Amino acid sequence: MNTQFPHERILMGPGPSPVPQRVLRALSAPTLGHLDPQYLAIMDETCEMLRQVMRTRNPLTFPVSGTGMAGMECVAVNLVEPGDEVVVCVNGVFGGRMKDVMERCGATVHVVEAPWGETIPHDKIAGVLARNPGVRLVGIVHAETSTGAHQPIEGLAEIVHAKGAMLVVDAVTSLGGHDVRVDDWGIDALYSGTQKCLGCPPGLSPVTMGERALARLDARKTKPQSWYLDVTLLRKYYLAGGGGGARVYHHTAPINMTYALREALAIVLEEGLDARVARHAAVHQRLRAGLEQMGLRYIPSHSLHTLNCISIPEGADDAGTRRRLLEEYGIEIGAGLGVMAGKAWRIGLMGHGATVRNVDLVLAALRAVLGR
Repeated sequence: MNTQFPHERILMGPGPSPVPQRVLRALSAPTLGHLDPQYLAIMDETCEMLRQVMRTRNPLTFPVSGTGMAGMECVAVNLVEPGDEVVVCVNGVFGGRMKDVMERCGATVHVVEAPWGETIPHDKIAGVLARNPGVRLVGIVHAETSTGAHQPIEGLAEIVHAKGAMLVVDAVTSLGGHDVRVDDWGIDALYSGTQKCLGCPPGLSPVTMGERALARLDARKTKPQSWYLDVTLLRKYYLAGGGGGARVYHHTAPINMTYALREALAIVLEEGLDARVARHAAVHQRLRAGLEQMGLRYIPSHSLHTLNCISIPEGADDAGTRRRLLEEYGIEIGAGLGVMAGKAWRIGLMGHGATVRNVDLVLAALRAVLGR
């Protein structure tokens, strides 16, 4: 085990995903101060690129200092006050985490559940909203990483807004790999992570908040419970310069991670969002065809392209198979989480790792390992 110089791995698990050399080189650029004019220009460019990738014009679109869960917490602590009623859709681990985070903010949570691996029908959400007219927010996971389920979002905002509530979306495993349209779909707040389809190291969580979310934030009766994630303070740093005012220091931004994210977003935009989504779809279909030819079964009825969740075949050694893939082929795939522990493997095809080469390699390695 080399702790000084880690071995390279072929990352095909649920994240992190492979990072291009361009992004790693950007990470090593000279560190600047967080109020240096050069850095502020880089940060502003990064935020504008995030708007393009999220397909939004929201001014408050920025990278939260922390991984995807920090994005979830940021949205929750700012948009939920003690006593608020919210709806959270749960069909896997990360819907369950959203419920936990909302409850920690003091919310009364109405849960809309579906079996793990299934998606949640919009009419089921509409029914819960009809029975609970005081709901202020609906939270849903677009790409449930624990099950590989791809949740439809388009059309949901109309149902939510008609009841006077906001729509919050977890796009951690979909942004940059699946179609995500914040403005067109009427999403009020969305968060993601850098370490999945964006092809960047873990460490930042892109967040966007629209007009409804900011109005709710401004109407709060209490301060957000987190000082570090308080958007009333953060936006004075991220937005003040764009409005002609002075930046207000909040915390020292992760300078070099911003460089890395900017370069990763540049790669996304150079490829083109539509072309990138099509690439992820194509390699997913190639992987799926190969796995099903081997007799392996997909668990979700509506599968993500970016995260492929399959049943472990009868008689296969879960941990032993994953260990041999790692040790003999340098390939990392993910184990099952929660109720799927010991029952599922999760194969990621995200960002720089969503290639024909990786698909064919993991298929060949699985055939060899399972054939023993």
